[in-house]
Amino acid sequence: MKIAVTYEDEMIFQHFGHTSQFKLYQVKNGEVVSSQVVDTDGFGHGALAGFLVSQGVDVLICGGIGGGAQMALADAGIRLYGGVAGNADDAVEALLSGELCYNPNVRCGHHDHAHGEGGHTCGDHGCGKGSCGHHS
Repeated sequence: MKIAVTYEDEMIFQHFGHTSQFKLYQVKNGEVVSSQVVDTDGFGHGALAGFLVSQGVDVLICGGIGGGAQMALADAGIRLYGGVAGNADDAVEALLSGELCYNPNVRCGHHDHAHGEGGHTCGDHGCGKGSCGHHS
């Protein structure tokens, strides 16, 4: 399995469509066996799903993500764990141990709000700092 995380300075980048890097993790038997940071080479929004497909990604962990990108990922068969914040490596370990705190209803409609205004911050899903146990 290959996991991609939107990435910036060891942290989960909070806007999928603007991410300039992904950290890719190769997983075998529930353990990370390798990882690498890859540049998106200017791909943005809609093209990022195709970029992830070209990298062989099965799972994406990210902060905020819009509905169109979610549909493109679903069409590509990539499982999405959105609304996640914090350290990228820690999030992958939490996913592998079944303890990743994420928001299955995450929406980041940057055309509908300004990030960080009105009490909403992309990636803020109200369940703590990434170790809330199994998400229901």
